[in-house]
Amino acid sequence: MAGGGGHGGSTRYNGYTIHHPKRWHTLTGKGLCAVMWFWILYRAKQDGPVVLGWRHPWEGHEDHSQGHGHGHEASH
Repeated sequence: MAGGGGHGGSTRYNGYTIHHPKRWHTLTGKGLCAVMWFWILYRAKQDGPVVLGWRHPWEGHEDHSQGHGHGHEASH
């Protein structure tokens, strides 16, 4: 097993064979990393003040009633 003629390059380190990743693995990993960071930064922009404790999550939602509210409780 050790020393079988595998495909692609590899490096030996402390008795272990470390195979080099294929190009599509590298590109896919970089692409998914970019998507992850774009998502984290987008969510930080949206929810950052709440996460950092600068604002409560319920602040700024006073006028989103859309017809619900004062007369709604009396009908029950």
